[in-house]
Amino acid sequence: MADASEDAKDIEKLYEYGERLNEAKDKSQNVEDYRGIIAAAKGSIKAKQLAAQLIPRFFKFFPDLSDAAVDSHLDLCEEEELGVRVQAIRGLPLFCKDTPEYVSKIVDILAQLLTAEENVERDAVHKALLSLLRQDVKASLTGLFKHIMTVDDPSTDENLREKVLNFIRDKVFPLKAELLKPQEQMERHITNLIKKSLEDVTGAEFKMFMDFLRSLTLFGEKAPPERVQELIEIIEGQADLDAQFNVSDGDHIDRLISCLYMALPFFVRGASNSKFLNYLNKHIIPVFDKLPEERKLDLLKNLAESSPYSAPQDSRQILPSVVQLLKKYMPRRKTGEETNFTYVECLLYTFHHLAYKAPNATNSLCGYKIVTGQPSDRLGEDFSEYYKDFTERLTHVEELARATMKKLTQGMAEHNKAMAAAKSDEAKDNIVSLLFETCVLSC
Repeated sequence: MADASEDAKDIEKLYEYGERLNEAKDKSQNVEDYRGIIAAAKGSIKAKQLAAQLIPRFFKFFPDLSDAAVDSHLDLCEEEELGVRVQAIRGLPLFCKDTPEYVSKIVDILAQLLTAEENVERDAVHKALLSLLRQDVKASLTGLFKHIMTVDDPSTDENLREKVLNFIRDKVFPLKAELLKPQEQMERHITNLIKKSLEDVTGAEFKMFMDFLRSLTLFGEKAPPERVQELIEIIEGQADLDAQFNVSDGDHIDRLISCLYMALPFFVRGASNSKFLNYLNKHIIPVFDKLPEERKLDLLKNLAESSPYSAPQDSRQILPSVVQLLKKYMPRRKTGEETNFTYVECLLYTFHHLAYKAPNATNSLCGYKIVTGQPSDRLGEDFSEYYKDFTERLTHVEELARATMKKLTQGMAEHNKAMAAAKSDEAKDNIVSLLFETCVLSC
């Protein structure tokens, strides 16, 4: 009973402190009342809950007690009692309402609280952070991204970093139109923060950031060429195009191919693919045979899709490597090995677009004479053997394609006949599976 009576007295005192501060015209004179509120943070559960409301409410009037007030409030955020923690978290944004210099510190605290396990507590953290983002988006974003940029720091909490990333992805990015104001200034600020955060990110994280940047007006459809090129340079950095290539580095191969694919829409918009093509020409195509089988086709597809947007000089440089690779997969005569038509299709597509950009390079590579009026046409030289070799390869591939098409056509006819005669769904499924295997073997 005595404890209950003491608790009641503490609560009564807190209400008195609060009332006097509310009524005072010059609240800064009521220092002892505010000291009493701060001290109540070490009292009973009810006293702590009330103190969590009163400490931030009158915080701005007592700058000399700011450190003590914030420290006491942070203790409340770590209380065992969930209700006290939630109340304290809800009060954190109030510290910054009239003292904006505290935004960075409070955002840093709230970011650390994102690891809370209780849903109601985590929800309070989310709302508090969004409140601060609406008050000072620049300082708040800087405080949040600080927990993403420190990945190389041994003291970095990976769980915390993941929680902050999830919050930015799920809560901040969807509200970009509301939060990023003034638009151009804040879009540039968050772009710079993202660029600083890309030193060590997973493939999924990089894609998330790039998808967000693409959604900004700063890099929208009306953006000037230099802005589009800026995005390409970000992707080039992630692809690590300045590094010496090691064919046994599977992670680099995957990253390179993924980044090339990610860059394709920006090539369409006029960004240069020069750095990618030069890297492929110097490091990748010469060791194409040693690449993982499952990534070869992805590389050829991406190369083919980027070839229409290559510059004449880059086309001229990479074309010889493409022709040599094309000859490897487009044999002059039967070799006993199956022809990979998909590889040939990608390489022929690439060859066509590169040759269109550098027409005077074809004569010395495969004997195709295209007159441009330039000395590099090399019209006075005899490349008839190259022409004969290349046309024989094309003819051989054409014959193989016809034979394969005939086989597939016959297979389809037999398939349709068998499907019509099938009595059960199981029998039809077996026929479909057999057709699929036949198509795979034929191609």
